[in-house]
Amino acid sequence: MAENQPVPTDAQAAAVPTPANPATTTEAAEAGASTGPTKGELKRRAKEAEKAKKAAERAAREEEERKKREAAAAVDNASQNYGKLPLHQSQERTGRKFLKFDGLDKASVGQQVIFRARMHNMRPQGAKIVFLTFRQQTHTLQGVLVVSGEKDEHQVSKQMLKYAQTIPSESLVMVEGVIKEADVKSCTVQNFEIGVQKLYTAVEVGELPFSIDDASRPESDFQRMETEDVQFSRVSLPTRLDNRVLDLRTPTNQAIFRMSSAVCNLFRDYLNSQGFIEIHTPKLQGAATESGASVFKVQYFNSQAFLAQSPQLAKQMCIAGDMERVYEIAPVFRAEDSNTHRHMTEFMGLDLEMAIEEHYHEVLDVLDGLFKSIFKGLKEKFAHEIDVVAKQFPCEEFLFLDETLRLPFKEGMKMLKEAGATDSEGNPIGEMDDMSTENEKLLGRLVREKYKTDYFILDKFPLAIRPFYTMPDPVDPTLSNSYDFFMRGEEILSGAQRVHDPVVLEQRMKEVGIDPAAMQGYLDAFKLGAPPHGGGGIGLERVVMLFLKLGNIRRASLFPRDPKRLAP
Repeated sequence: MAENQPVPTDAQAAAVPTPANPATTTEAAEAGASTGPTKGELKRRAKEAEKAKKAAERAAREEEERKKREAAAAVDNASQNYGKLPLHQSQERTGRKFLKFDGLDKASVGQQVIFRARMHNMRPQGAKIVFLTFRQQTHTLQGVLVVSGEKDEHQVSKQMLKYAQTIPSESLVMVEGVIKEADVKSCTVQNFEIGVQKLYTAVEVGELPFSIDDASRPESDFQRMETEDVQFSRVSLPTRLDNRVLDLRTPTNQAIFRMSSAVCNLFRDYLNSQGFIEIHTPKLQGAATESGASVFKVQYFNSQAFLAQSPQLAKQMCIAGDMERVYEIAPVFRAEDSNTHRHMTEFMGLDLEMAIEEHYHEVLDVLDGLFKSIFKGLKEKFAHEIDVVAKQFPCEEFLFLDETLRLPFKEGMKMLKEAGATDSEGNPIGEMDDMSTENEKLLGRLVREKYKTDYFILDKFPLAIRPFYTMPDPVDPTLSNSYDFFMRGEEILSGAQRVHDPVVLEQRMKEVGIDPAAMQGYLDAFKLGAPPHGGGGIGLERVVMLFLKLGNIRRASLFPRDPKRLAP
């Protein structure tokens, strides 16, 4: 500053403009330009706004269409053709005849039918068709459910199709539809199917312990698992018996118990034709029938009673009462701790007793005629059931001769000895030994090979191995007038002429260690005079098991009782 120049005040200094900096001026200009949108930005924003508007309009249209579709879908014109039936289904009688699958024939084609069945399984085929399998006992029938148009008289809607796919297996369903000709390999009814028009659930079920298909598999399926890439679930016998109600629904079991019923009916029919009458004897007794070691003791008021081991004593007393020929079908109880394939603690006994006119073989002849009548009746009238069982339990056809093979006991033991059979201690079998289960089976194989029969009779058993009431042989006191009948090498009937003389009967009791005083009522019946007589007892379940070769007697019993099972 020049000397003597006056100094400006602060206010004067502030009022003097500062020279502009070029750089600062440029930045300010750029900053001022960025405060407003450019034309390009405005165009871009306009396009985005237009796109958003169109998207919103499109979404609105789609939402509207969706609501219309849902509203349309909510109207189900087939709703009356399917659904769950009410709890009470027993308040109306329409008189309609319900279809049984085994009655289908060519005349059924085109008929409108109604039936109740189990829902066996279901298989969707695309979005508009479902194949259903319905089961009635041993028969299965294919059903076809197809979505139809609104104008169809019996409309099937998509909702109905979906409902069908939600029905649990084993539920009971009520079905209406039309029978059509078809070629179906997956069902037992192979020439027909039903076009389903109405489908109602009568009873629904919950979770199943196993499937009917798995419970029906033959052993060959499991053998395939060793060589093929397939997996199957095996249902064990204990699991089956624990869930017996479900197990009984298998076609195999349906067939088994139809045949069990048939054996009883054939037994009755034959004996009725031979002049027998049916009796009903008490199952509570004051003394053991055969031996005290194998009876069930029960409390009987202030005393003790026993469950009957057989109707043996009662049916003999009926013969003493001049009833001549009697039979009974009733439960038998054995308190034997036998855990074998052929023993149970309770089984159904088919028993008979008859007066003898001249020879005890009269009894044997009646029994033989009875068995052949049963075998023939099963083969002639129950071929379908035999085939059903054979699919799960394949076996050789049961063979029997028109003239039944009758072997003396000693002859049977001779055959066994020649085949190398031994007793329980490993010694060569003797002609008077008791026959073990293994030797029975061996004799059955030997007889089948030599005589071409699965059914035969052994006669004249040693007296020492028979019950106290067995009549001794009049010539050889070591033998008896007794016999056993065999099927596939296993005993299915044990019988004999009985001791009808009270003195001999009391002597026989003492010989085997039975106190005659404990069976005084039985002895007294013979003191009143009884004719010579004989008979036998048959185990129903054992006959069915051996005829069908089921392998275990529990398969032939509805609800088996053995030392380890008392339920269900």
